[in-house]
Amino acid sequence: MEMPDSLRTALENLLDGVPFNSLISDAQNISMRYRSHGPKAKPQIKERTEALAYAASRMPATFGAVYTALQSSLLSLSSRPESLADVGAGTGAASWAADSVLDLKDITCIEKEKVMLDTGRELMSHGSGALRRAKWVNNDLSVSDIPKADLVIASYVLNEITGNIRKAVIEKMWSAAGMMLLIVEPGTPEGYSNIIEARRLLLEAGAHIAAPCTHEKSCPKEEKDWCHFTCRIGRSRLHRMLKGGKAPYEDEKFSYLCAVREKCNLKGMRVLRHPLVYSGFVQIEVCTPEGIKNIRLSKKNGEKYKKARKASAGTLLSADETV
Repeated sequence: MEMPDSLRTALENLLDGVPFNSLISDAQNISMRYRSHGPKAKPQIKERTEALAYAASRMPATFGAVYTALQSSLLSLSSRPESLADVGAGTGAASWAADSVLDLKDITCIEKEKVMLDTGRELMSHGSGALRRAKWVNNDLSVSDIPKADLVIASYVLNEITGNIRKAVIEKMWSAAGMMLLIVEPGTPEGYSNIIEARRLLLEAGAHIAAPCTHEKSCPKEEKDWCHFTCRIGRSRLHRMLKGGKAPYEDEKFSYLCAVREKCNLKGMRVLRHPLVYSGFVQIEVCTPEGIKNIRLSKKNGEKYKKARKASAGTLLSADETV
């Protein structure tokens, strides 16, 4: 998966003239501050070079995670959102992802760090349609209202908020979501824990689940494991340098939840892990309304075997494709 050419070009233009050493140093400093402060204390980004380093190193993964989660979520819906509120928008990766999937008419981005907002707005000025017209609001999500929109997206936001404030933010986001709320978190035990908390609160508030769950019962992974998925993102030369990697791609692990106003016709089985392919058969772990199942299919199963073999974590299979 790649970011849109217009976004990549816009980012490269903003980075033109900024010394590589400065970007690498800023990217490393931001990473170190995250680790030293802990996930619940987002270090402030005040300098333009830091915002650019953050955009270059994190936008591809955030774009990929939101794009993948949103595509899976829309499979259960009969209508499509036309307006978006991107809360805790950073430099706008989630908005770019949503615009790549949907025919958006209106985008509002909410970000409390002014330098991040300015960088995101400058990047979007090179986009088209709703991206170019996007409204940027310099507000703190924890204390400010969220404008109503068909779709509200919070990507990598809850992991930066603590306790009762997080609960209030989830409730506020749901109140603002006219059609659906998409939450994307890191694919870690803590990120999954935030998703589970949001899931409980939203179900209690009358929301319905569109994805990734195929049911609205308690999560069978809870207290035993964590539910997460992976998307593969292409890396540019600069991205490899900033992340200190040599591979031409990055695998972003993420957890997500899509809550909607109207009840979905949930059906099928969600693949939870990459299929284990052996000689002559494939084994897949799937989440179903009856719990988690490990299903084995052999070449004798024909098309079912072929579909299972090609599946990946996050793929939704119909019941007749696995039995």
